[in-house]
Amino acid sequence: MPDPTPFRPFETLLDEAEALTILRAATDGAEDGELFLERRRSEMLLFDDGRVKTASYDAGEGFGLRAVKGEVAGYAHSTEISAAALRRAAQTARLAVGDGGGTMADAPMGTNARLYTDADPMAGADFGVKLQTLAEIDAFARALDPRVVQVSASMAASHQEVEILRPEGGRVRDVRPMVRLNVSIIVEEKGRRESGSAGGGGRIGLVGLLGRDHWESIAREALRIAVVNLSAEPAPAGVMDVVLGPGWPGILLHEAVGHGLEGDFNRKKQSAFAGLMGQRVAAPGVTVLDDGTIPDRRGSISVDDEGTPSARNVLIEDGILVGYMQDRQSARLMGVAPTGNGRRESYAHAPMARMTNTYMLGGDADPAGILADLKDGIYAVGFGGGQVDITNGKFVFSCTEAYRVRNGVVGAPVKGATLIGDGATALQQIRAIGNDMALDPGMGNCGKAGQWVPVGVGQPTLMIGGLTVGGSAA
Repeated sequence: MPDPTPFRPFETLLDEAEALTILRAATDGAEDGELFLERRRSEMLLFDDGRVKTASYDAGEGFGLRAVKGEVAGYAHSTEISAAALRRAAQTARLAVGDGGGTMADAPMGTNARLYTDADPMAGADFGVKLQTLAEIDAFARALDPRVVQVSASMAASHQEVEILRPEGGRVRDVRPMVRLNVSIIVEEKGRRESGSAGGGGRIGLVGLLGRDHWESIAREALRIAVVNLSAEPAPAGVMDVVLGPGWPGILLHEAVGHGLEGDFNRKKQSAFAGLMGQRVAAPGVTVLDDGTIPDRRGSISVDDEGTPSARNVLIEDGILVGYMQDRQSARLMGVAPTGNGRRESYAHAPMARMTNTYMLGGDADPAGILADLKDGIYAVGFGGGQVDITNGKFVFSCTEAYRVRNGVVGAPVKGATLIGDGATALQQIRAIGNDMALDPGMGNCGKAGQWVPVGVGQPTLMIGGLTVGGSAA
């Protein structure tokens, strides 16, 4: 990969030859390992309830050194990028290698792909412009509807630079921008308060989110959701068919199915999908991918945090399980190739198999026709938090925007609806797949083993039969 930036930590803080010598000593007799260096800057501004509530800026750098043998990985990290710190880390990482005897895995293949800009996303708009924009969003949202009682507008941006040194001497660099703009609104009517939020971003410049045309649409959407919830009725409870809208509802697919298709869970046989390769795990027509190569998307990465190029990985094809997402360790132990899914939150964390942009391909059904076929159920278009048990795929998700449907007619919005089921069964019970596949607006974060990374999700309109709906209606 060509060097797109002046980010050269070896030339300014470490002698590359010395760093390579230390890394090779740490991984002698190991099966894998790397030196991961990171430099990151980030800022966040929050305008809440008519005033600046938070204005933060953070900058940091550090390294992580890893040595892997079999199932064991030794990992050490430091904020001090120096030969002395690297030697101390090597002693710790070396403990995983023991007496050695391992054969070093092949190095990642190179790539010249660049999926996003390497420009600083915080450049182009000074601090005053950013604050003024948030104040304008606040004023605009309040003027939209007299029922608006509180507005929160936030923007965040970060610039991450990484460099990976491999024991065989290979070097990989990547520069990753990230931005997001979000608006939350609370409305009140007759003593009842409800909220709505909207926003998104991606690996682009922050200036692109500050245009009035962009943030006005976000504010209007947040208000629309809040007003819809003002008239929401208690959600029904029971087993019923559910139609999921396109885009962000793919978060259910991400949690209930995606994590179960990560290589480490299947290698350890902790997933409900373990041992099912080549078998039918979903209804015909269901094709699920994890694709880190979509330009500018929040979950995209030119290379993963082990140096493997990202890829468009098919996980389920026409209902058949055909692949898992793999980091280097799980891929080696399972006898398959890495898929570019080795990710870490920062230099202070070891990489593991993680999703990038996970989505279901569209089908050929008309979305309106799918709703017309829903005789008695729920139409869910917005989701909040959820919980998933990876071992059995059981999930519970709360809806932030949902509607009651009877005889194909979308009726009143409902409040307090939760969807309960398990991913494997839900995949089998997909009855219709819309032709309107969409990705989310760039708002996803994924947690695993205490680490958080940005991700994307997506899906078309779907009908799923026999989900349990937990509600508040008597």
